[in-house]
Amino acid sequence: MKNLIDILSTINKKRFILFLVILLSPSLLIASDGQVPTIGPVRVEFIIFAFILIGIALFNKQTFKIAIIGVSILILFKFIFDSQFNIYEHLFGTNGFSDQILDKSLRQGEWVIILNLMGLLLGFAILAKLFEESGVPDILPNYLPDDWKGPFVLLVFVCIISSFLDNIAAALIGGAIATVVFKNRVHIGYIAAIVAASNAGGSGSVIGDTTTTMMWIDGVSPFNLLHGFIAAISALAFFAWFASHQQDKYQRIQKDATPDIKVDWGKLIIVALMLIGAIISNFLYDMPALGLWIAILIGATFSTIPWKEVPGAIKGTLFLVCLVFSASLMPVKDLPDASWVSAFILGFVSSVFDNIPLTKLCLDQGHYDWGMLAYSVGFGGSMIWFGSSAGVAITSKFPESRNVVRWMKYGWHIIVAYIIGFFVLYFLMGWNPADNKEHKIINYPAPGCPMAEKQMEKNRSGYVDFNYLKKDSEIKQLPCTLLK
Repeated sequence: MKNLIDILSTINKKRFILFLVILLSPSLLIASDGQVPTIGPVRVEFIIFAFILIGIALFNKQTFKIAIIGVSILILFKFIFDSQFNIYEHLFGTNGFSDQILDKSLRQGEWVIILNLMGLLLGFAILAKLFEESGVPDILPNYLPDDWKGPFVLLVFVCIISSFLDNIAAALIGGAIATVVFKNRVHIGYIAAIVAASNAGGSGSVIGDTTTTMMWIDGVSPFNLLHGFIAAISALAFFAWFASHQQDKYQRIQKDATPDIKVDWGKLIIVALMLIGAIISNFLYDMPALGLWIAILIGATFSTIPWKEVPGAIKGTLFLVCLVFSASLMPVKDLPDASWVSAFILGFVSSVFDNIPLTKLCLDQGHYDWGMLAYSVGFGGSMIWFGSSAGVAITSKFPESRNVVRWMKYGWHIIVAYIIGFFVLYFLMGWNPADNKEHKIINYPAPGCPMAEKQMEKNRSGYVDFNYLKKDSEIKQLPCTLLK
């Protein structure tokens, strides 16, 4: 509590009072029927969350403080006005915590996501510094082209490694290389492009992003995600060209490697152990942060760990945790029916609304084209710096990029690239919804599927919706419980 008071005392009093009044004003409305207050059809939680996002966009130097104040007000609002809200159940679910530790299938609540995010952001800050100190970035100018093609190749490299590494790690490795080869002068448009490349690489891989891993766990076939790479590659080709020219004009890549540089193989081994540990722990235990930190502790036995990076990353980590937790408090019960239009819109939504709860809602709803959705919610978060965990992580290294206006002004090519990539995928592949655990389109039936219930109602009236079918000869592939 004392820390929160210290934070509040550092903010300009007049601005803070004005912002606090605006933030609190929706919560002063009390619904006459005893329900949670609404303004028109909109529940007040959404309005408070919108004000948090607006505050972050407008007061770029106070983003951390706004996130902490905002989530505190949201929690207080839920306690006062939402009689069904139970913060313990929201965090830890109803299953025993010890059972959740031992059996990953029993895990509930937000604690897993929050713990993983904190562990990954802090751990990967150490990884990025170890990689920078290993000497590898210093020798890369010998292998990268000297003109604009150098930064272009670097973005392609970030995209490729993100397909099998976490996007946070890929972004921080890319940022570490950029810091060295561009002599600490990295254009904001290029920083945004590094984030976009890291998010693009994970959009077609079940181990490249938290959202795609969630889909895999929920029964989506890895093969039903692969076509997300079509959109990602199309988007990469567009934004990488513009971002590379931006960076080349701002600061040309270092022509030759720094002389007498030696690779520190000990630190490079720790980097490799951390990445391998995260992948194995994610695969076996759905907790990549655990394997990451085990590797750090092992590495500390034979090399120096840059622990000083942790305090610098704490603020960015807590900022993202506050945003993720705020998003999880939103009363979003369902989304519009699955379609390419809703998938396209979700890309823009994910730039301000955390993509993890969005993905969870889509999995519960079912009937999505999972490759298209993975691209939308993954790459879409690149449009604004706090729209993805990779963006929040890299801005800890480049704090000048924590400005929504400048990010969108100089990273305009990412927004355009998202649209281009999406429609290239749609025109080449069309809309191809596929199975997950609760919703079957090909391998029917799946009792209780809401989409099937809608279709059954139509069928009772003598109507059959053949839009679900790729062609008439595939009539046996009607979704879920429609065929019995």
